[in-house]
Amino acid sequence: MKNKAKGFFTEFKEFISRGNVLDMAVGVIIATAFGKITTSLVNDVFMPLIGWLIGEIDLTKLNITLSPAVLDAEGAVVKEAVVIGIGTFVSTIIDFILVAFIIFVMIKAFNRAKEKAESLKKKEEEEAAAEEPAPEPSEEVKLLIEIRDLLKKE
Repeated sequence: MKNKAKGFFTEFKEFISRGNVLDMAVGVIIATAFGKITTSLVNDVFMPLIGWLIGEIDLTKLNITLSPAVLDAEGAVVKEAVVIGIGTFVSTIIDFILVAFIIFVMIKAFNRAKEKAESLKKKEEEEAAAEEPAPEPSEEVKLLIEIRDLLKKE
């Protein structure tokens, strides 16, 4: 039983130590930070701008109330309101579109850079192949050429 546990932890350690797992962890951390940036951009820049353009409306407060909150005599909430958060939904859609657009632009730039690097590499290989002199014939080939030339003379 002890050997099984030791083998399991050894296998887990090898799994965690692989480069792919570490790369994935870094990607998740960066994606989380990137998500915070885009959410802030949408909520703090785009949504106020869109609200201002359509008539100075705070879109985060744009809701459809299905059932208002029920209050007691002191004003404490007895039953919460039932609300459809249209503004939050629009904000989330804009956030998604922005993230998708940025990822699209990044992948497009990466593919363009990759194509350019591949074409440069191919061009360098072609130039190197063109610059290389023809290989020197082997001693056997030189001897056969000499024999052929002697036979032509006779």
